[in-house]
Amino acid sequence: MNAKNEQAVAMKVSIFGREYPVACPSGEENALLHSAKFVDNEMRKVRESGKVIGSDRIAVMVSLNIAHELLILRHHQNNGMPINTSAASVETDDQSRARIDAMNQQIDAKLEQFQQYLPE
Repeated sequence: MNAKNEQAVAMKVSIFGREYPVACPSGEENALLHSAKFVDNEMRKVRESGKVIGSDRIAVMVSLNIAHELLILRHHQNNGMPINTSAASVETDDQSRARIDAMNQQIDAKLEQFQQYLPE
């Protein structure tokens, strides 16, 4: 919310089978619902790929994917560059996915280390 006197609307969104209460600026309700549906769809795609297990990890992967796309769009916009959908762009996506896979492996390794400290 940008304006101090702007009213927030209490809403609930459903993502990946769970409901979340959120506050939304008045007039932005449809945008929020659309965003929640987008995140839900992306999480379901990652789960269906079978490469990531666990809702927390799936949420992290989706967050990284969305942040990556946003940063690329901002970079292109800030540098006056057109959005490229050519094969070079696909190569960049493949490189990004490889980095994300490497991050996922690091997360797995750290979780495995952490689990040794948990009581059985």
